[in-house]
Amino acid sequence: MATSGEILEALADYRERCNNNAKLRKMLRNWSRTCRFHATDTGDEFTVVIEKGEIVDVTAGAADVHDLSIGGTSEDLADMFWGDLNPAAKYLSGDIKVIGAAEDVLRVDAMAAVIWVDG
Repeated sequence: MATSGEILEALADYRERCNNNAKLRKMLRNWSRTCRFHATDTGDEFTVVIEKGEIVDVTAGAADVHDLSIGGTSEDLADMFWGDLNPAAKYLSGDIKVIGAAEDVLRVDAMAAVIWVDG
């Protein structure tokens, strides 16, 4: 089980990798969304704000209004953000759930593919 602090630390690393990836920034240049992450085992929630492809804010707690909701165990979320876990298999098995508009879910898939392929 990952602590809230560990998930926030992993999210900070993820933010840096995403924001420093030119390919990803170009792909998402017109995409702005608020994402809610929920640790299903601990109840911890986190908000990630993306504006024009850049992660501009990462905070503990859930935003009142969000475009996407992504849930999984605290360990899966931390491992996903650290890059130790490719989320595709967990998503396909139902261990990680993504709820939102189909276009947004596809962009999240693209984000994961670029980050974990490019490393």
